[in-house]
Amino acid sequence: MALMPRRVKHRKSQRGRIKGNATRGHRVSFGEWGLQSVEAGYISAQTIEACRIAIMQYIRGEGRLYIRVFPHRSVTARPLETRMGKGKGEPDHWVAVVKPGTIMFEISGVGRDAAQECFARVAHKLPVRVRLTARPPGT
Repeated sequence: MALMPRRVKHRKSQRGRIKGNATRGHRVSFGEWGLQSVEAGYISAQTIEACRIAIMQYIRGEGRLYIRVFPHRSVTARPLETRMGKGKGEPDHWVAVVKPGTIMFEISGVGRDAAQECFARVAHKLPVRVRLTARPPGT
């Protein structure tokens, strides 16, 4: 089942643009290894679920997964072959806004080589460039 909020204040959001770097959620805080975005973009709920399945298949119960992004933003779409006018389309899917520096996934209980191999599989599914980051020593 794809992630989505239970309820929202506004069903439809304006497009806007993603500016600046992440000031929150940019440090590995729950696990030992994190997958950090290098560029900005939108990650759909289906993509987050596909990444979760890929990580869980790889670590197979020996590690722990932490998902640090959630799709709060709705993306609307008009039906195909619809004429111009007649307003904005209905919400089609949900996305998570990711800025450069955002930690998207964290894992613990595995070594560096395993984490690198695991996140390499996940990186192919994501629409943004990512890198592996470690938890800072002493935290």
